[in-house]
Amino acid sequence: MDRSSGVLMPMSSLPSPYGIGTMGRSAYQFVDFLKRSGQRYWQLLPLGPTSYGDSPYASFSTFAGNPYYIDLDLLIRDKLLKKSEVEGLFWGADEERTDYGAIYVSRFAVLRKAYERGAERYAAEFAAFRAENASWLENYALFMALKAHFGMRSWVEWEDEDIRLRKPEAVKKYGRELAGDVSFYAFLQFLFFRQWNALRAYAHEKGILFIGDVPIYVALDSADVWSEPKYFQLDEDNLPVEVAGCPPDPFTADGQLWGNPLYDYDVMKKDGFGWWIRRIEGVGKLYDVIRIDHFRGFESYWAVPYGDETARRGRWKKGPGMELVGVLTSWFHELRFIAEDLGYTTPEVEKLLADSGLPGMRVLEFGFDPTGDAPYMPHNCPKHSVCYIGTHDNETVRGWIACLDSRTRNFAKEYMHITKEEGWCWGMIRAGMATPSELFVLQMQDALELPREARMNIPGTASGNWQWRMKSDALTPELAKKLRRYTKLYRRAAN
Repeated sequence: MDRSSGVLMPMSSLPSPYGIGTMGRSAYQFVDFLKRSGQRYWQLLPLGPTSYGDSPYASFSTFAGNPYYIDLDLLIRDKLLKKSEVEGLFWGADEERTDYGAIYVSRFAVLRKAYERGAERYAAEFAAFRAENASWLENYALFMALKAHFGMRSWVEWEDEDIRLRKPEAVKKYGRELAGDVSFYAFLQFLFFRQWNALRAYAHEKGILFIGDVPIYVALDSADVWSEPKYFQLDEDNLPVEVAGCPPDPFTADGQLWGNPLYDYDVMKKDGFGWWIRRIEGVGKLYDVIRIDHFRGFESYWAVPYGDETARRGRWKKGPGMELVGVLTSWFHELRFIAEDLGYTTPEVEKLLADSGLPGMRVLEFGFDPTGDAPYMPHNCPKHSVCYIGTHDNETVRGWIACLDSRTRNFAKEYMHITKEEGWCWGMIRAGMATPSELFVLQMQDALELPREARMNIPGTASGNWQWRMKSDALTPELAKKLRRYTKLYRRAAN
């Protein structure tokens, strides 16, 4: 990876008239901003359809795109919607926060109108799309139709045991009865990828590449688990035996209970990890660089008994290690990978990272210990790494500064030579740009010098996350010029 930089900006955080960022005008403007400011990468959070809690890391499908990101103005341009059909609907009261409840109520009713007009008009293209993506699309579309049929409850709660266990006759029966809804959910994916492919082509023309996350686990309430239960540690009723989490530590006495079903790696090995190959192949249709979330879980993972209310009773279990990682890195020659190696590490995890040859991550907000030479300090960032000030799970710079004790704050200020004129946000951007790391990625919130209210996610909390949105007038020529100056100064500019 050449010396370069990029910006972490969730798709949902772009401005739009419809309550959430989309693949429309603002996305193209953001690509132009990245180009003008000398950036090479746009890093996104996962683009899948979200469930209760709105986390992009808990999706109904590892392959599908989120219908919220389908741009309505582009559908109006294509005469699949009328302007009057979207005007006057309530999309949320605050342009800087996403109101997911309001969007859920309005979005699908509007998209249903687009389907009614578009399914016949694009019949040939739609049929080709369904055929090309049949390996995942038909399962996903039926899954979503069934969720709507059963009141959007998790599939583990569906009353009909035959379809819950996905018995062939039940699949055929519901496929016939819900054919219209199945077609609707499949058409939304046709629209999503039609718009995404156009945006990605535009970005590539401008020299901008996409970095995207692959969460190591998938959600229990997903088409992935419902349609292929054999790849997961489930009992005879297709309920988890153990679930994913993190052990207790000095910050979380109960650990973190994520609740994702765990993989049955013994079964996965039998076909050469084909499920993972299909998964990465699907994600490769979205991104140019893939950040593997919770990479340490490939070495060993924390397994918690299903039904426990905390992660305390979990235990470490051995993961597939290089058996799986080696398959992924050798199979996909056109993709590049980043290992998210944050959190609890061991010599075994460090060896796996070294054996994989993948760049790990360094987060500067973890780096300023006045008592020692912390591994995340700017001068300790290895060349073969990706440096962040903070990720979507961390504070904005302003939020981070507000939480520091005076000794750490003074040390960080002296180390980075923070001045009143430059300020903390741009002082830390400068420090990140100056590191030896091949790639530096900054959060858009920090370029805009936003307070802690703009933080994207607080791990371990169930509400109030994933809501920040950028104001429509934020991408000024002056901001692009300033970011470009820093990028060029530290020899990261793409043009």
